[in-house]
Amino acid sequence: MHGAPSGWDAHRPPDPELIKDCVHCGFCLTTCPSYTVFQDEADSPRGRIVLMRVGHDDVLGETMQTHFDRCLGCMACVTACPSGVQYDRLIEQVRPQIERNVPRSRADRAYRALIFALFTHPGRVRALVPVLAVPGRLGARIARLVPRTRVGALLSLAPPVSLGATVRQLDRVTPAAPGVTPRGRIAFMQGCIQRALFGDVNAATVRVLAAEGFEVHSPRSPRCCGALQLHGGVEESALVEARKTIAAYEGFDTIAVNVAGCGSAMKDYGHLLSDDSAWASRAEAFSAKVRDVHEVLGSVEPQARRYPIPLTVAYHDACHLAHAQGVRTQPRDLLRGIPELTLVEPAEWELCCGSAGIYNLTQPAAAAELGARKAANLAATGAQAIAAANPGCALQITAHLSVPTPVYHPMTLLDASIRGVRPEART
Repeated sequence: MHGAPSGWDAHRPPDPELIKDCVHCGFCLTTCPSYTVFQDEADSPRGRIVLMRVGHDDVLGETMQTHFDRCLGCMACVTACPSGVQYDRLIEQVRPQIERNVPRSRADRAYRALIFALFTHPGRVRALVPVLAVPGRLGARIARLVPRTRVGALLSLAPPVSLGATVRQLDRVTPAAPGVTPRGRIAFMQGCIQRALFGDVNAATVRVLAAEGFEVHSPRSPRCCGALQLHGGVEESALVEARKTIAAYEGFDTIAVNVAGCGSAMKDYGHLLSDDSAWASRAEAFSAKVRDVHEVLGSVEPQARRYPIPLTVAYHDACHLAHAQGVRTQPRDLLRGIPELTLVEPAEWELCCGSAGIYNLTQPAAAAELGARKAANLAATGAQAIAAANPGCALQITAHLSVPTPVYHPMTLLDASIRGVRPEART
């Protein structure tokens, strides 16, 4: 499997029956971010599906690798497709094939290994915070000098976070707020990047769930659900984390997630482990219990009083929430339930911001073009703030805004409304 380039190997190649579903109509083209950037048919969903078919009969090579590396995996094509093509299933099958069968350069392998070794370990990310905080404006200047490069991408995405914020831990069990009708136990997945750099969002999420009557359990392990590895084609590592996550949360009826990418991956465990006899049924049962936190809150009547937040907010659809999970109305409804908050919609909601897991680190030029486009669309709404339900999106959008604008997770705004305080912006 690791020798000279060859066709797809026997382990879960792209399903020919799923490939046949594509009628090459082109409805996916206008929603595909990589086609928008590269204007190459091979960088469109239907073009890649042709390459998948070719891979069954011909050798794989660097050209094939290039076009699949350029795919953000945003699943906008799944939303747009009138034929119901399961591109999400196909790309999930292709990425590991590419990693196994098409050699990468030593530098590329080392860089990708560094990304997975760092960003899927909250403790390692926390250890970097002092390093990121010290350069401050110097790091930003360096990023401007080397834009659209891997070094520039890493520096430009460094968030403003204090050391104190990274070391705070959630209570393992948070009881439902006094005076509300209890709604039972719920588990909360803390995430890796989310808990390391956006611990304030996790704390806000737990407070909101408790205020609405849930007893919230927040296990500290596993450290990672495997989403980044899954989206990057590192299948074996992703499956290790998936099994750990399933085992840790099997005692709960509902697992709440506030990160779009994590929720998408966890809902997909049933497919990922379908050929593993020891885990298939457990994975399917687990995935059926995963809910984005907006789904959880949108399915119950509010109990906690909402206080006014006079703010105009542009809502950004995270791809793995809107396209992969089909969650669009619930976040908007929850935000509209905040008195005096005005929600506005940007143009091209369906187009990815360029974050896409590790995409803005491995394809910095394309990601920067998409980030600037998304930031401009959001700024054009005239909003005073932006709501985004994914840490990668928040970092990407912040990095490309020409005028500093606070980017909040919807749970941060909802928590501030319930507590009757102004939402705190990162500076």
